[in-house]
Amino acid sequence: MPTDRSTERASDQRAEQPTAPAPSAPPAPSAERSAPAERTEPVDLAGTVGLFAEESRARVFAAVVLGAATPAQVTERTGLSPKQATTALRRLRDQGVIAEGADGLAVVYDRFRELARSARESKPAAESYGSGDEQSETVLRTFVRDGRLVRLPAQWERKLVVLRHIAERTFEPGVEYPERTVNEKLRAWCEDAPVDHVTLRRYLVDLHHLHRRVGVYRRPAAAA
Repeated sequence: MPTDRSTERASDQRAEQPTAPAPSAPPAPSAERSAPAERTEPVDLAGTVGLFAEESRARVFAAVVLGAATPAQVTERTGLSPKQATTALRRLRDQGVIAEGADGLAVVYDRFRELARSARESKPAAESYGSGDEQSETVLRTFVRDGRLVRLPAQWERKLVVLRHIAERTFEPGVEYPERTVNEKLRAWCEDAPVDHVTLRRYLVDLHHLHRRVGVYRRPAAAA
């Protein structure tokens, strides 16, 4: 029969044993399949776009978008062979646009958001032509590229904007230019355009952007 001392010792030992934490309730299942956390590889916009140049990868991606959650379902819905479907899935996973989580295959939409953000950030700022008017800037962006004339606008109001720009960017006010120099400067504008330097020179003279006298041209301080 145990003594009172042994009973107290057993009671103390039970009291010192750690108590296991109560199990927490499992999280409620989500009604929508979600992909694992997005990957951290550098953004490869060209590589991602190139994925969909191959028909089998495009078909596999579409099947996953429409709910195919397993390679078997992808194969069935795309009509591809198991080998083709597996190869396409591997490439899509490698590029990070498809991932496999607890609920099966899913599209990593965050990857596309990242690509879109990267494309916006890398887009070069629109060239400014210094006209001070947004409508004129739009016309110049259309008909002038990298200091070259693309073509003369058919609409007269737009043509006036382009010709004024050429005159202001080519000739200094009050400076006299021999005809040979004028031709050389205007020829540079026409390298890629379906218009020649003689036509440009005639327009500039007719619009009084250039005054001509005895083979010498001068741009007035305030062109009409």
